[in-house]
Amino acid sequence: MSQPSLCMKNSWFQQLDEHNSERKNWPQSSDQCDQCETCPLNRIKAGIEVRVKKLCVSPEDQRRLREIGFGEERIIRLLTDQTNYICQVCNARLAISRKLAGLILVEPLGPGQTLS
Repeated sequence: MSQPSLCMKNSWFQQLDEHNSERKNWPQSSDQCDQCETCPLNRIKAGIEVRVKKLCVSPEDQRRLREIGFGEERIIRLLTDQTNYICQVCNARLAISRKLAGLILVEPLGPGQTLS
């Protein structure tokens, strides 16, 4: 992953373009997400453990998400996927909105990789 640019405007639009180009390959339902490399957290079924790969939000929101444990490469477990998404992160349960969950890209864990 490249280093962030000092020019936030150009960096933000570049991230948005990358995000939209990746989005074309995302599954349309959570049933298909077993096969994807990366997809939004809001496409994952409850009970699944995943690794956070990318935060497609503003730099301020990225900083805040990292502060509460949603950093890149962090393994999390989605506990519920209803109105709010409740995730187990660093032995804590955190609730995020469906919209925010759609901006957090994750990948399924490989064999032998678990949260515990």
